[in-house]
Parts: sequence; structure tokens; C-alpha cells
Amino acid sequence: MKRTLAASVAAVLALAGCSGAKVGENPSGGGGSQASCGEFKIAINPWVGYEANAAVIAYVAEKNLGCRVTKKDLKEEVAWQGFGTGEVDAVVENWGHDDLRKKYIDEQKIGVSAGSTGVKGEIGWYLPPWLAKEKPELLDWNNLNKNADLFKTSESGGQGQLLDGDPSFVTNDEALVKNLGLNFKVVYGGSETALIQAFRQAEERKTPLIGYFYSPQWLFSELKLEKVKLPPYTEGCDKEPEKIACDYPAYDLDKIVSKKFADANGPAYQLVKNFKWTNDDQNLVARWIAVDKMTPDAAAKKWVEANPDKVKAWLPATA
Repeated sequence: MKRTLAASVAAVLALAGCSGAKVGENPSGGGGSQASCGEFKIAINPWVGYEANAAVIAYVAEKNLGCRVTKKDLKEEVAWQGFGTGEVDAVVENWGHDDLRKKYIDEQKIGVSAGSTGVKGEIGWYLPPWLAKEKPELLDWNNLNKNADLFKTSESGGQGQLLDGDPSFVTNDEALVKNLGLNFKVVYGGSETALIQAFRQAEERKTPLIGYFYSPQWLFSELKLEKVKLPPYTEGCDKEPEKIACDYPAYDLDKIVSKKFADANGPAYQLVKNFKWTNDDQNLVARWIAVDKMTPDAAAKKWVEANPDKVKAWLPATA
């Protein structure tokens, strides 16, 4: 989701693992075979909503189209680099990334958009419910400085702490803190899991916390985090990253694929292009994975078997 750091792009593409499903299995009655699909390489970016998308796409690719699916755990920009090396065919949830679009689609011409996932994304700053109820004035950014001491931690020093997640996520928070003149320090928890744990603990222990978060995310079904009102987003207010002083835009999350993969127009590409579901669909599968501890494959199987009409609409015409 999420902001790429120039220092991290030299990371080596790492092969995660292949699915163990039998090639050519087709219990849902669709056609297709290994020969008609071949190998399909999906990047797995580090948040569970993305993993839900990828799990369902991979399951259908294997079971209905007979693809040999390989999943690779990669940060965002490293995944886009994989379009050029042939190590990645598809990124199946992209959060805007005008920087990566310019570099890999417009300039290098190794990637193309495969259309919307149907999922609408939102990023912002959030408070745990207890704090929003007790101090509702904190839901307006104008009141944060006078309460900065409330959010001080050992990691933020004499400033308030604004908790972020994985440093590779799309975030304007350091620029926002600076340009809004806030006496806060952005502290990176390191992962989506760390953010979730921090918000849960803050609610349970009634400790102050303000942090970066986003939807869709299954956590909202158990914890009604409250969004802080930042200066409203207007077209172009985020054009110069170092000068950003406005809220995040609304995101229509899309799929990005390698140009070579798109040009071949095989069954796997057609599946990715046709794939579309809702925030509720994603949150359901993500919760099965994150909370119920189902394997991604088992969660995908459960959802696919309950939604045959949606799956049918994704399949190539010949399947």
C-alpha cells in the first residue's frame, strides 16, 4: 500500500513458495489445462487484504484454469521491478502509486493497469474508540499540538508519537507532521500486525494512541477506530510529496501486471483483468486468514465455494 523508499529498492526478489494444488484440477466444472495457462507468478505485498485478493485469484487460477501458481513475498516497488525480469506477472492490489506508475508504466513501459479490483481504499490517522469518546477534540488535527504530551513514548522522545506501520507502505505522514507544524514524531511499528496489536492494546488498557491506518481492514469489524480530520484533500494537493499538508485521497485499488503478461492475453491475465469484488468480500477472507488462522488456500476455497456466480464472471470465455 504503500510508500516506496528509494533505499529499499535494491532488495533481491525472493521466491516464497508454490502452491501445492494439483495442476489441472477443476472441481468447479470450468475448462482449461496446464498447457493453456502455464506458470502464473503473483507478488504478495505485506498486508492481509492484499493476501486475501491473491489467495482467491490463485485458487481460481489453479482449480479452474490449471495454472501453476507461484507466490512471491515482496515489497511494492520490488514487485514492480519484477515485471522487467519476468519474476512477477501481477500485483493484485495497488494503492495509487503515481511514482511507480510513472517509472514502470510510462517510462520503462514494463507494466500496465489491469483495471479496478472493485475495492475502495482509505488511509488516515485514527484513534482508539475510548480516546475518541473521552477526548473528541482530538479528532480535529488543530487540537493535536496542545495534547502532544499525551502521546509521548520512549521512542518519540519529547514529542508526541504518531505510529505508522511498515515503512514501505504509502504514507505522507512525515511530510504532514512537518508541514502542519505538529510536535510529533513518526515512529514505525514495522508491520500491519504491529499496528493492529497497538490499537487493540490501546483500547484494552485505555492508553493514548494516534496512528496510521486504512480500510478495507477486518479490524474495523471488532474495533471502531475513529478517523482524525486532517485538512481536506483537493486535487493536486499531494503533487509535491515534500510539501503535502492535506489528507489522503480516496483510492480505487487496481491491479498492475507486466506488459508481457498482458500482451500474451492468456487465461491467467484474463482472470486478473476480470477479478472484481467488494470491501466486504475482502474483509471476510482477510478475517478468516488473520483471526481464524485459516490458510490462505482454505479461506479462498471457502469463499469461492460460497460465491460461484462471482467466480464465473471472472473466468475467460473459453473456461
